[in-house]
Amino acid sequence: MSAPVKPRRLLPLLTTDQISALNPDLADVIEYRKSGLSLNHIVGCPLECGYCVRHLFDNFEMKTPRRLMSDEAAVTQLISHPYFRPHRTPIQLFNRATDPMLPVVKPHTFEVLRLLDEQGLTNHVLVITRWRVSAQDCAILNSYKNLRLTILVTHSAIDHPQIEPVNSTYAADSLRTLFEHAENYRTILYWRPIVPGLNDSDEHIERARDLSLCAHATVFTGLFFRDEIKAYYDSHGLPTPYEDTARRKIMPEQAEQQILDAFTRAKQPGGAEWGTLFRKTSCAVAYAHGEADYNGHYGVRELCDICPPKQIALCTKAWIKPDSDDVVREARALGAIGDIEVNDRAIVVEGLDEPPRYYLQHGFGYQCHDRAKPHHYRQHGRAPIGWKAGDGPNTP
Repeated sequence: MSAPVKPRRLLPLLTTDQISALNPDLADVIEYRKSGLSLNHIVGCPLECGYCVRHLFDNFEMKTPRRLMSDEAAVTQLISHPYFRPHRTPIQLFNRATDPMLPVVKPHTFEVLRLLDEQGLTNHVLVITRWRVSAQDCAILNSYKNLRLTILVTHSAIDHPQIEPVNSTYAADSLRTLFEHAENYRTILYWRPIVPGLNDSDEHIERARDLSLCAHATVFTGLFFRDEIKAYYDSHGLPTPYEDTARRKIMPEQAEQQILDAFTRAKQPGGAEWGTLFRKTSCAVAYAHGEADYNGHYGVRELCDICPPKQIALCTKAWIKPDSDDVVREARALGAIGDIEVNDRAIVVEGLDEPPRYYLQHGFGYQCHDRAKPHHYRQHGRAPIGWKAGDGPNTP
């Protein structure tokens, strides 16, 4: 049994009036994201990364972390959520409105993990940080025996002080410490956001290559550049990386190819060694735990061209096209309208927001896409910015 890790002083609770003044989405402590049900009952962060998703929740100016409820109440709400499946639904902690390893937040992170672990749950749990992690923290993380725990360390090496004020050496040191002490958890280099002209030089790629050897897997991805984030850049005179905004992450084709070229050179005789590289978070997490991808990305076969053969074999064995009648029945119960298709890449539905689509996706282990927001060949679910129209056919 893992030992309780109580904060010396609990974070203050927001009052009912203070909670009612928050953006309603922020006041709702559970959000279903692609990588899992996201629990966020602590809000507020002093790190001030210019591209932070907190801009989307009108919360960027809240620098001091505060609680919306107790850890016990939050865990109860999570496991009683209608979309939660014991041992199956992936979980994320504090990835929307704070950093889970801030000194005043991490005791709550540890307590939530303890509460989940002591229920015997074996769900994947993802904790994403860019802050300091000590050997003592690692000992606590190793104390959880049931959860499939993954610590993802965000590292970009962006050195523009207004875009990313946090020194990236903190994340690099944390990654090395986590990897050195890992026993019952796994650690991922979360190489993001990659922004052309800002952190995509040969020197940046070489730094990421070096760090990739201190992780069980590496994920590389681009920038969320929404209207709210662009407005912050404009109001602070920051150089905007793209003329347009997008609902999906922006990772231009040229930037991806530059990374893949470096990765490919490593496989040649005399090439510098790389860690194992993935485009998708769940692919890296599953690989680190020796499992098939729980998001069913194997259906989007061009994603797999950089995956290790053993991982492809695992995903091939686990990837089973679901029965159409089963899919239709569950999708209709969730409110799907129009035609429901099960093709060789994904379930395609209409009228479902992201949470019910992700519920179907994790339930069937098969991609679930919105017909109105098609995924395009080779863009891997990213924004079209920086991709040529001739890259391939549209695929739903």
